[in-house]
Amino acid sequence: MQYTTLPNTDIKVSKICLGTMTYGEQNTENEAHEQLNYAVEKGINFIDTAELYSVPGKKETQGSTEKFIGSWLKDQKRDDLIIGSKITGPSSGLIYIRENLGFSNEAIDEALEKSLKRLQTDYIDLYQLHWPERNTNFFGSRNYKHNDDERWEDNFKKIIEKLDSLVKEGKIRHYGVSNETSWGMMRHLNESNLNKLTRCKTIQNAYSLLNRTFEMGLAEISMRENVGLLAYSPLAFGALSGKYLNNTSSEYRMEKYPQLKLMRRYLSKESIFITEKYLELAQKNNLSLAQLALAFINQQPFLTSNIIGATTMEQLRENIGSIEVDLSPEILDEIDQINELQPNPAP
Repeated sequence: MQYTTLPNTDIKVSKICLGTMTYGEQNTENEAHEQLNYAVEKGINFIDTAELYSVPGKKETQGSTEKFIGSWLKDQKRDDLIIGSKITGPSSGLIYIRENLGFSNEAIDEALEKSLKRLQTDYIDLYQLHWPERNTNFFGSRNYKHNDDERWEDNFKKIIEKLDSLVKEGKIRHYGVSNETSWGMMRHLNESNLNKLTRCKTIQNAYSLLNRTFEMGLAEISMRENVGLLAYSPLAFGALSGKYLNNTSSEYRMEKYPQLKLMRRYLSKESIFITEKYLELAQKNNLSLAQLALAFINQQPFLTSNIIGATTMEQLRENIGSIEVDLSPEILDEIDQINELQPNPAP
């Protein structure tokens, strides 16, 4: 395993992070524990979850992922592991999670206490805002459209003050953002700097060969401001495993769960076209498509950790094994050439 450092800390994290959103829906508790044990055996010390999970989100399984991790975590050496979780944003409308879905002090307290209880731990290493409170473009929105009637009031400072207090209490060690934009990222950093508050350490955004929009503005912020990317959906919800090219089995997530319609952007004709080009490149270099896709992310200078997930142990072994793949400058150049044919078909 390779390791990086959580930006502006002395915390060493594995460059491969174990994503867990399938626990409680596609994976049983025993399967979850098997994955967790294997991941740790392979040197992974970073585990990502959220109060929303499992996915797709629904009342019956909400919180199950944290519960499954908690029943495993209680028997582990806690200080050896880095646990990241996320608080659900208000635009989800998922009031079965909490009636108060905003990022008010009360909402954060309630969400955090419930997560700590499910995880069976006294603290969370990295607590993340799952998406912004304000209206902006994320989850497949290509272009920003301003809403003059928006009721959101600028509350960056208040939120960070609350997170700062939780750091001082020892309930969280650091905070990060997720599905954030360049403007939002800079506002977080500026408010922390101006008010001498705890600083945002990471940004968890979608990043893959089918979605390199992070490179347009956020990558520069990441490098210049030292905010690490936690890349999610590195296989574009499984599309970059190649399994959808010749087989649309109803057992696959994007076919099985109509609630995940946003993820079908990875199956557009433009996405399929580019995926086929990447498959040809992978085969030419004796790699699987998944190895090519994950290794590309692993080698990015702004990456802190690549969040992989799997429903089977075979998938998990291949995904973790990508850390051993080193793409040559020539292959990286060919990837850029393919990207130019159809840039970001699935933002």
